[in-house]
Amino acid sequence: MDFHPTGRPMSDSEAAAEAKRILDAHFPPEQPVRHFPTSFRDDTELPAHGTTPPVHQDDKRVVPEWAAGVAVASISVGAGSVGLGCCAWLVLQGLASATLYGVLMVTIPFAGTAMVATAIGCAVSKVRKAGPKSVYKGPVTQKTEIQVNNSTRGMFFTRTRNDIR
Repeated sequence: MDFHPTGRPMSDSEAAAEAKRILDAHFPPEQPVRHFPTSFRDDTELPAHGTTPPVHQDDKRVVPEWAAGVAVASISVGAGSVGLGCCAWLVLQGLASATLYGVLMVTIPFAGTAMVATAIGCAVSKVRKAGPKSVYKGPVTQKTEIQVNNSTRGMFFTRTRNDIR
C-alpha cells in the first residue's frame, strides 16, 4: 500500500466510495449476520414447596483412610494443646507475672511433642500397610554361564579377550 500518496487527497465522497469498494471486495454481503441471544433470564415465580420429593444424592467423596486418620489425630492434638494450655493457665493464674504469652510459651513444647508423635505414628502405620503388593510363587531358575575364550596373540603387543556371559 502506498501510505504517502503524491497526488491530491480524496474528497469525502471519493473516500466513502473507495471504502465501500474495499469492504465489498473483502467482505461480501452474501451471508446475513445472524444475531443470537447471549443470555436468558427466567422471571417466573418459584413455588415455596412442591409435590416432588427430594432426590437422594450419593456421597462421591473419596478420602484415603490414612488422611482421615491424620485429620482426626490433628484435631485431637489441637484439643489436647488447648487442654494443656488451660491447665497451665489455671496453675499460673495466681502469679502476677503470668501473661498470656508466657502461658503460650509453656504450652508450645507440649504441642510440638504431640505433633511429632502424631507424624511418627502416621509414618509407622503407612510403612506397616505398605508391605509387599504381589509375591511371585513359582519356580525360579538362575543360570550363570561363563565362557572364557582366551585368545592371546602377539609377542610385544598382546591383547587378551575374556567373554563372560
